[in-house]
Amino acid sequence: MIRTVHVTRYVTPLREGGSLPAVTEADDDFLYVLKFRGSGQGPKALIAELLGGEIARALGLRVPEIVFAELDAAYGRTEPDQEIQDLLKASVGLNLALHYLSGSITFDPAALSIDPVLASRIVWLDCLITNVDRTARNTNMLWWNKQLWLIDHGAAFYFHHNWKDWENRAQQPFSLVKDHVLLPWASALKEVDAENRALLTPERIDAIVRLIPDEWLGEELAYKEAYARFLNERVAHSSIFVNGALHARQALI
Repeated sequence: MIRTVHVTRYVTPLREGGSLPAVTEADDDFLYVLKFRGSGQGPKALIAELLGGEIARALGLRVPEIVFAELDAAYGRTEPDQEIQDLLKASVGLNLALHYLSGSITFDPAALSIDPVLASRIVWLDCLITNVDRTARNTNMLWWNKQLWLIDHGAAFYFHHNWKDWENRAQQPFSLVKDHVLLPWASALKEVDAENRALLTPERIDAIVRLIPDEWLGEELAYKEAYARFLNERVAHSSIFVNGALHARQALI
């Protein structure tokens, strides 16, 4: 189940994000990183964030708690920054937020070592969800309480920006894995493949996909089932993207 909170205070923008996420406070008195439905990437980035994060959690990876965040129409009226005010007005309703990991630092593979099995699990996940945004330039991983946490999956499932030929894409390798920051350490891809396939049953995938709010899909409501079919196809044929990752890793080492 995903909790729903109500945003009570805009704390500060995180301008390094492409969609202007912000640190906000909610009515449960916790801080969250809020992803706005009114950003340039639109609700599809929120869908990717929700699916990617909850699939990662199902695989036993650490992801900050994901919540739905209600934004009231009156929320942005006193915001002096016109760009932020426009974003708030366009985001009235249901948004997505992740628990703010206060004091966390960006993961630096040059400074911190990572277990090969954990690296393999993360690479496998990103191949599954076609996440293009886990590179050395932008790792989208945080080191918090001496543990590795995954954030920002909004660039995953990039096929849903154009649904054309999505069935065939479900059985294709993930070519951009060659740029994955953890690929050099991912020496246990074959071992984690069987374990991850067992965890991501059709029932588990269906339960995660059902979390997508209908209002985020709008006229594409019929595609909710397509997300489940895409994921089930990729899990069933995971050897395709695993072998692609193994070949890409061999070229690196």
